[in-house]
Amino acid sequence: QVQLVESGGGLMKPGGSLRLSCAASGFTLSHYVMSWSRQEPGKEREWVARISDSGLPDYSDSVRGRFTISRDGARNTMYLQMDMLEPKDTAVYYCNWPLGNAWGSGTQVTVSS
Repeated sequence: QVQLVESGGGLMKPGGSLRLSCAASGFTLSHYVMSWSRQEPGKEREWVARISDSGLPDYSDSVRGRFTISRDGARNTMYLQMDMLEPKDTAVYYCNWPLGNAWGSGTQVTVSS
C-alpha cells in the first residue's frame, strides 16, 4: 500500500529554517519524480519543488535560492530544507508522487514573529 507521511512542520520566526520530511512506503521514491507543494487557506495548491529520478532538483521562483529538495534512498525519504523563511511561506506543505497520484496529508508551516 502506497503511503506518504510528512513531518517537520511548525512555527518559525522570519529568517529561520525548518526541514520537512516525507517518508514513503509501498514504492521506492528514488525511482520516480517526487514533488513538494503547498497550500494556503482559500488558495489553490502551489507547486514548490521537484526532484527527478536522477536526482536533479527544480524549484518555483518563489523559493529558489532558499529551499533545497533532497532524498535519502536508504530511508526512502524525501526532504525539503527551508531556509530564510518568510511569512509568505506559511502554508500546509504536501509531498506528492505524481506518477502514482499519491499525496501525503500535509504538515503545517507557520512563519510569524
